[in-house]
Amino acid sequence: MAASAPTPHGTGFPAEGRCGYYVEKKKRFCRMVVAAGKRFCGEHAGAAEEENARKRILCPLDPKHTVYEDQLAKHLKKCNSREKPKPDFFIQDINAGLKDETEIPEQLVPISFLSEEQMENLIKKLRKASEGLNSTLKDQIMSHPALHDALNDPKNGDSATKHLKQQASILGNIEKLKLLGPRRCFVEFGAGKGKLSHWVDIALKDAEKVHFILVEKVTTRFKVDGKHRKKNSVFERLQIDIQHLCLNKIPLLSKEKLPVVGIGKHLCGVATDDVVWGAT
Repeated sequence: MAASAPTPHGTGFPAEGRCGYYVEKKKRFCRMVVAAGKRFCGEHAGAAEEENARKRILCPLDPKHTVYEDQLAKHLKKCNSREKPKPDFFIQDINAGLKDETEIPEQLVPISFLSEEQMENLIKKLRKASEGLNSTLKDQIMSHPALHDALNDPKNGDSATKHLKQQASILGNIEKLKLLGPRRCFVEFGAGKGKLSHWVDIALKDAEKVHFILVEKVTTRFKVDGKHRKKNSVFERLQIDIQHLCLNKIPLLSKEKLPVVGIGKHLCGVATDDVVWGAT
């Protein structure tokens, strides 16, 4: 990532108590909290003169962050990416489909690697398998009043507007199918920061007995579900790949026995065909 130490000219200054490292790619200072008396957060401490003698290396469990080399052993014991005990709702490959070793090729290759003849044979197999299926898809781009103010915020950039339109369309479609209501559990697959569940909760206002289960396989920063502390809404986050997720064994679902509505905005990988809603 292209970044540099902060300079007061043309960039302003970091917020009080925040890291003084200027991230050039994002055109802003790092927003991480710093320790008392420190100028930089742990991730960017190498930019501080007093920390230069200590070497930071990539974490072997997750190269997206770094750690002091002399504290690696201690870090590996508490790293969020470390191997953790599997919960009851983890069942290896439960959503990965049937595994018949006689039908699985020894080596999978990308479609782009296939010869013309192999590609033609694949197309014939797909056409034969889809015969009789109603595979005509119709775009149903909708909106929802819950996002009206957010969609019309003049501060929105192109990216924010795109995501808000997708979320509004998903809410509109869920409501059209009469799935947006009280006394049910919404399971958001590939939840990320949890913004889709956030807008569903906003749309439901003070509906009673509404639960949200946010499924995401990686640790996520700046989650919005932490802001929801309403009496009638319950948010629970599960860090697991949906390839291995058994809904029947999630304690909240087995205890409450509520109808389940599966939602999702951006998914890829194994078991994504099990999701009710998606908009990439």
